[in-house]
Amino acid sequence: MKPNTLIFVDFPSDDVEACARFYGEVFGWTVEGRPTGVFHRGVPGGFFPLDDGSDSPIGNLHVGFNDVNNCRPHPDPAGVEPRHLSRDGRGVRVWILVSDDDTEDAILERAEARGAEVLWRHHYWAEFNGFNGAFRDPWGTTVVLWSKGGDNPQIPEGYTSE
Repeated sequence: MKPNTLIFVDFPSDDVEACARFYGEVFGWTVEGRPTGVFHRGVPGGFFPLDDGSDSPIGNLHVGFNDVNNCRPHPDPAGVEPRHLSRDGRGVRVWILVSDDDTEDAILERAEARGAEVLWRHHYWAEFNGFNGAFRDPWGTTVVLWSKGGDNPQIPEGYTSE
């Protein structure tokens, strides 16, 4: 039996167009209204790389930006409660692999300039051999940025680690 496959993750927002624009500008993603103003799809593009750097046959996941006032799809055209963002406690964390031509600092700077709150930066997690930083978007979603540590990673001066 094959496992069930994750195909999509939605970012909740009370301003779906602004949320879609935020992620398009911060990460360089293509964003499509599906339909515009109600639901937008983010297309990060590309394929997961093989060890030699070439494209694998596995395409990157798409993401959605949904309007909490009426999350689509739903059998009832009016949607269903709740119709507000959940900002009081932990929610879903989204992990983004930083591309080789970008940096954690540059992404955090772009996100903060567009209203995000930087949660941390310059941390190394040995368990999964990766450098990370994080921000909370203007709608309350936590995004963790991830850079692979590689062989024999050197933790730069000033980084925290665990």
